[in-house]
Amino acid sequence: MVENEFPERRHSAEAEAEERDRVTEAAVEDRDRVTEAAPSELVAESEPEITEPETQEPEGAGTAEQAAELHDRWLRAVAELDNLRKRTARDVARQRLDERARVAAEWLPIVDNLELALKHADAGAEAVIEGVRAVRDQAVALLTRLGFPRNEDLGARFDPARHEAVSTVEDPEAEPGTVVAVVRPGYGDGPDQLRPASVVVSTKAED
Repeated sequence: MVENEFPERRHSAEAEAEERDRVTEAAVEDRDRVTEAAPSELVAESEPEITEPETQEPEGAGTAEQAAELHDRWLRAVAELDNLRKRTARDVARQRLDERARVAAEWLPIVDNLELALKHADAGAEAVIEGVRAVRDQAVALLTRLGFPRNEDLGARFDPARHEAVSTVEDPEAEPGTVVAVVRPGYGDGPDQLRPASVVVSTKAED
């Protein structure tokens, strides 16, 4: 009898229990949805913002401009080098001409003295000889000033760098290899030598 005594209260309790079950199931479903969605959302938040890269010029454009600039510099350098070569050649030619003119001017007084010696040839052989000797001494002095002193080396030891042996002779009074005669004097020494002296060299006398 008790079961039928409060039928409304029993139905109310069952309804409340069903409502709690629905709420619990809804909460579980919401939790599952949140759990499934969380990783993708976290990934979305952790990924850096991707921006569109700036537009850059092609690599070939800068390379072509640099090559053109280098080529232009090379052309200018070649032109400057050619101009320098021409200027140097002109300067060297001018210096050679100036030096030739200076040396020729030094010889003019010698030519003048030869002219005077010829004019006085009728005065006698002695006067001519003295005049020619004076002209020779003047020419030798000029060569010395130019850096080419006269070398005769009579009585000196034969030196292949300074002498050219044109003949040999037995000379009991001289050591073998001694310059006993100068056929033609030399001028200058070492790298500045105009020519070696042509000499006669003594040899050991045969018994």
